[in-house]
Amino acid sequence: MKQPTILDVAERAGVSKSLVSLVMRQPERVSEASRLAVLQAAKELGYRPNRVARSLVQQRTNVIGVVLSDLHNPFFADVADGIETAAATSGYRTMLSSGFLDPTRERAATDTLLEQRVDALILMGSMMEIEQIEYVGSLLPVTLVGRYTDSQSVDTVGVDDAVGAQEAIDYLVGLGHSNIVHIHAGTAAGAPRRRHGYETAMRAHGLERHIKCVPGDFTESGGAKAMTEILQGGDIPTAVFAPNDFSALGAMDVIDSAGLRIPEDISLFGYDNLAIAGLPRISLTTVGQPRTTLGEEAVHLVLERLNEDRNVTRRVVAPPYLVIRSTTGPPRAAG
Repeated sequence: MKQPTILDVAERAGVSKSLVSLVMRQPERVSEASRLAVLQAAKELGYRPNRVARSLVQQRTNVIGVVLSDLHNPFFADVADGIETAAATSGYRTMLSSGFLDPTRERAATDTLLEQRVDALILMGSMMEIEQIEYVGSLLPVTLVGRYTDSQSVDTVGVDDAVGAQEAIDYLVGLGHSNIVHIHAGTAAGAPRRRHGYETAMRAHGLERHIKCVPGDFTESGGAKAMTEILQGGDIPTAVFAPNDFSALGAMDVIDSAGLRIPEDISLFGYDNLAIAGLPRISLTTVGQPRTTLGEEAVHLVLERLNEDRNVTRRVVAPPYLVIRSTTGPPRAAG
């Protein structure tokens, strides 16, 4: 059978071809009565918009490319859920790829999406050089999730990691802690700001002499390695602030294996509030981020550039929040 066309829908609905096209592209600009008439006619005829023809006319594919730095991190999966929901609501599809925590592989993934002629790119936790990101931003709209930059060619969306870290340290100090160590994740997305927030809060409380940052990363193994170094250092802290929940889980294993108790001997603070952190046997105190909201905001930013030809850079910052569970408590008694 011949596939119904936009002309067939217009005839069935008793409207013009241009009105049918407007309903398919920007339904919010059409009166409810006309919109319902067109949609009903399309449903009765079994009409589906020709995406290929539409992309040729608009010079768009209606696809948003998404590159996440770590396919195994559920934080990015939750952000991707927000991206997918917001994209679908706006009539876009998504094409997902991973950089596998490797800048070279991330560049290759980005190049592949560019070859597929995506309309925009969202980079989550990007590890690429900022010069490379700016170059991509000169080609099409780009939004960074979880990474901060002063670039004028790309937008950013994320949580204020410095504030989240400060609030975590404020809470620990409020419990009576002073000897607080931070496991830092180097230059990974968000890590420098979390370290900065830790150091700022320690100084604000007059605890400069207790500032100690031990190298680790965002993985369980990185947290375990850092925690082993901390325990071997002799001066065992009363609290440890990890750069994310995975790192905190690695630290937790080492603390348990050393015969120490959480939180009686060492309080432990994570970051991200992943689902695993809330499991009863883990019950990790952590800093929460509105992950799906971050994804939705990233889509809004790239579509603003696409649809409104916006050239002014926007930086969306969502507030973090503390999730207090069982791994934090007052410091152990001296002696």
